[in-house]
Amino acid sequence: MTLTLTPTQILAGAGVLFALFVVWRFGARKARRAADAARTGARAVSLAGRVLFTGAAFMGVQWLVITHPGNPTLLLVVLGLPDLIAAHVLTRALTVTSLGATRRGGGRR
Repeated sequence: MTLTLTPTQILAGAGVLFALFVVWRFGARKARRAADAARTGARAVSLAGRVLFTGAAFMGVQWLVITHPGNPTLLLVVLGLPDLIAAHVLTRALTVTSLGATRRGGGRR
């Protein structure tokens, strides 16, 4: 059995294959963007959870030291240490020099 196709049928078949390829590429890009957005959202939630947990831990230790007075040096350390940590974090956060731009194209990774 031989298959005979006209040039119009070959061109139509090539056009359909090209359209499928374009749709596939568009879907892959859309999926990649959705995955990046989900990762970013998860990072924010994870960061918020860690911040709340650390804040609660600091507050609990401070509450214990304040409600059981007796050692002024311990009181100063417990109240001052979170301030030093917060100052360090804020200084690092406010002195970011690059935005961490994403790469495009087929460059090396």
